[in-house]
Amino acid sequence: MEEYEIELYETVDGTCPVAEFLDELEPKMWAKVTRNIDVLAEHNLNLREPLVKPIENGIFELRTQSGGNIARVFYFFFTGKKIVLTNGFIKKTQKTPRKYIELALAYKTDYVQRGEKNEMGRVQAEKVTKS
Repeated sequence: MEEYEIELYETVDGTCPVAEFLDELEPKMWAKVTRNIDVLAEHNLNLREPLVKPIENGIFELRTQSGGNIARVFYFFFTGKKIVLTNGFIKKTQKTPRKYIELALAYKTDYVQRGEKNEMGRVQAEKVTKS
């Protein structure tokens, strides 16, 4: 199995929502979540429930339980064997709150749009240097 690269999404202003979420976790939960992130990198597309679950529009959640707490980290796949982690939360209700899904979708859209702009700029720069 080929390992995927894990990338942490950063907003335009440089904040990293998933890193902020991970930093707030208690040590035992943090260890379990980061271990599951490693498993995700290694097994990527081959993982199924209960560890991962598709949410919508290419957004998935990585599920981790420690004691009575359940952590969720949202992610999506990107070209070049990359997994982009967007945001996370501690689940307190039966159903995933819509606001966290909406955030993950917005972060994915932002990431893809900025990636396309960067790619266009790189291609244009290559054309200029070849002229």
